[in-house]
Amino acid sequence: MPSWTSLDLQRRPDGVAQLTMNRPAVFNAFDETLIAELDAAFALLGGDASVRAIVLAGAGKHFSAGADLQWMQRAAAASEADNLADARRFSAMLARIADCPKLTLARVQGAALGGGVGLVAACDMAVASDAASFSVSEARLGILPAVIGPHLVNAVGLREARRLALTATRMGADEALRLGLVQRVVPASALDTAVDALVIDLLACGPQAQAEIKQLYVRLAPGPVTADVRELTAQTIARVRATPEAREGFSAFLAKRKPNWTPPE
Repeated sequence: MPSWTSLDLQRRPDGVAQLTMNRPAVFNAFDETLIAELDAAFALLGGDASVRAIVLAGAGKHFSAGADLQWMQRAAAASEADNLADARRFSAMLARIADCPKLTLARVQGAALGGGVGLVAACDMAVASDAASFSVSEARLGILPAVIGPHLVNAVGLREARRLALTATRMGADEALRLGLVQRVVPASALDTAVDALVIDLLACGPQAQAEIKQLYVRLAPGPVTADVRELTAQTIARVRATPEAREGFSAFLAKRKPNWTPPE
């Protein structure tokens, strides 16, 4: 088990790993250490064949308040070169989450602010309590949500991402659901139940098929379905249909049994 100071890891027998940011005294705000540990954790779990899904959570009242104030003070006093290296580490960590071959799910309670919204946006999907709130808050501090920007645009679209960044408005869980930043909103008492229900649906699907979906869909964008796009999708499905997982999926369906990737009950 890795030795981390800002993260807790719990592994379940069904292949789910829960990563909990454990800095509740500062509302799980991230500094150099948490950024490095998140990057290392997603690298480790992303390459672990026994892991099917990763749940990203925050300990205490809030998911993540974004950047730690002391970290930001150090950055303000640092050189531009040091700030560039710092930003590159943060960007690499978000990319590690977004590009993770495993299924990624954010479990959001309380506030998700600034970079905390970036963490939510970088995950494949998110479940939030009805008391959760979100703000892309950087402009209130005279800076901008640059590194999280591409992930926010991917999650909610360019126009809404720009509005959220320009206004730094605080929005509730229902608006986050409407925008697509989160996929389900439930009472706080039902948050873990809702996460588990979504995990059950995810684990019922073929893991290699899901990895292929993640790789393919990152290459697709709204717009005309060009000849290149049609060829890409045709070649992908032709290749995947010939895999052992696809043969097992068809066989299980015809035999009216669960496929071999389904966790035991």
